[in-house]
Amino acid sequence: MTAFLSDRDVAQRVLEHIDNKTTDAGEDIWREPVQNYLCPGRFEKEIRNVMRRYPMPFCPSAALPEAGSYVARTAAGIPLVVVRGDDGVVRGFRNACRHRGAQVAQGSGCSKAFRCNYHGWTYRLDGGLQHIPHEQGFPDLDKEQHGLVPVQAQEKAGLIFVTQDEDAIEANLDGLPQLFSDKQQLFNSSEYTLELNWKVFLESFLEGYHIKPAHKETFYPFGFDNLNLVETVGRNSRITFPFQRIKKLGDVAPQQREVEGLLTYVYHLFPNVTIAVLSHHTTMLILEPLAVNRTQVITYSLTNTALEGEAAVEKARHDANFVTKTGQTEDIALAKSIQASLGSGANEYFTFGRYEKLIGHFHRNMQALIDEP
Repeated sequence: MTAFLSDRDVAQRVLEHIDNKTTDAGEDIWREPVQNYLCPGRFEKEIRNVMRRYPMPFCPSAALPEAGSYVARTAAGIPLVVVRGDDGVVRGFRNACRHRGAQVAQGSGCSKAFRCNYHGWTYRLDGGLQHIPHEQGFPDLDKEQHGLVPVQAQEKAGLIFVTQDEDAIEANLDGLPQLFSDKQQLFNSSEYTLELNWKVFLESFLEGYHIKPAHKETFYPFGFDNLNLVETVGRNSRITFPFQRIKKLGDVAPQQREVEGLLTYVYHLFPNVTIAVLSHHTTMLILEPLAVNRTQVITYSLTNTALEGEAAVEKARHDANFVTKTGQTEDIALAKSIQASLGSGANEYFTFGRYEKLIGHFHRNMQALIDEP
């Protein structure tokens, strides 16, 4: 498959599954060694061989709304900063002063330049070294050679992608759908840390086999038991979680069917980002591995494209709060339960069945890239 299904094709397939009491399924199962969640050496390969070489979603374009807007955080173990320049172009840099290595930006904000708080060396938004206090103390220093060290940054599909290493892995970003538009309002961002392997948490987003037992009183009453569409496009994927109310589209002509508010799309942007398009808001979740058993979660929440104005933002906030306090809290509790048992010796492998196709797709791609010479 070279593109995700259209909304109308999704609606048709969901209605067929409802009528036939079926769901999408893979052709085989995947067995993932439990040691791949525990081994520090494997973790280092995931960071070095994949995450530093792959175009990684860093933040939505909406997080950089104007010239000077920046986001600074650690990605794949390296402090980075991305910034929108005076020319509107987004650039990325290693967040380290070229004098003594102190970080030149923290968190997010808007600035006309980056100034190191240690000795005051100052850099333009394009990364060039602009000013050295008492410059006579560095008589032979070439300022042109001491700008911030760049990393590749690309703006595609409403997202900023960063590739750290020159030995990059090819990814077809042009094949992505438009995931965010300039009509969407960013209304919240947050960070928190979980004592989990990043893959344990990621897997909870990639299948609907767990919806009834795990979310019996939260998500399940609005949805279905193990009824999902699953799609893969390159290394990326999408799972569709339909709501019961999608049944009303059975009385609507196929060419007039609209799915907004009738289902949730969850995109997995390989390797560590999910984007969930819910009823009234869209959330980007970045799972940033800190250690083999520790993950930083960065979230960005935006209104959906059709929502405008303060009333729409409040509706989106309410939607986001419901998801966070119910289903996501339940998923985190179960992920912690899995993490606690990883070292128990009970399982040599985790077996992902035909209803967990996207998890197998993810692990298969990770393994292939790690095994590349």
